[in-house]
Amino acid sequence: MAIATGQLGPRVRWAFADRGAVDGVVPSTAPYDDFNVADHVGDDEAAVRAHRAALSAAVGVEGHRLVSMAPVHGNDVGEVGAPQPEPVPEVDALVTRIPGIALLTVAADCVPVLLGDSGAGVVAVVHAGWRGIRSDVVGTTLAAMADLGADPSRMRAVVGPAVCGECYDVPRERYDEVVAVAPAAASVAHDGRPGLDLRAAAVERLREAGVHVSLHGGCTQETPSLYSYRRDGLTGRHGGVVALLPETA
Repeated sequence: MAIATGQLGPRVRWAFADRGAVDGVVPSTAPYDDFNVADHVGDDEAAVRAHRAALSAAVGVEGHRLVSMAPVHGNDVGEVGAPQPEPVPEVDALVTRIPGIALLTVAADCVPVLLGDSGAGVVAVVHAGWRGIRSDVVGTTLAAMADLGADPSRMRAVVGPAVCGECYDVPRERYDEVVAVAPAAASVAHDGRPGLDLRAAAVERLREAGVHVSLHGGCTQETPSLYSYRRDGLTGRHGGVVALLPETA
């Protein structure tokens, strides 16, 4: 199953893709096979557009209304007011209150987070690597949603697949920097070296704010059906989308 779907309230739909082929959609070729949704890794552009359109359709949105971002491992949030063909530059999160727009985040070890407050009509996506966790990209996204009327007590989030702490060994200096601001990230790698569980850190940050959190997928490095940059080097990216549906009469 390449695309899984769900809801974050009556008006908010989400979908995550793994790297499995989707019936009726032309797959990417190696090393991007089969369902790569990243447009910056060297894959065929037509294949990426087809995959993004299929992922967008899973939340009931046409492909030309999908908006992506160009992450820089920071904590800036881009507000989306209308569909646009080019990625929003130099942000690691997107937020919108416009119905019928699918927001996309892609990853291959970093943490993808999809958020929604159905009552306020606000949705967001986050891309969180270790720098993003250190600079609290999740918190800045929650603040951006609140500025548009969302309330953490009403927010729901689904946190997607990412490399686990046992697989993500890091230098002691990086471990200390991240754990100092996100204690839940503390882990020990398989070889006994310091490890970072960025997914646990993102979940803890959301729950501390009062957000209801669910999980989708497992460790990218341990799961062949997911892309992993740490495992494979040159590879594709899986992705997650969230969309706010129009109000019904």
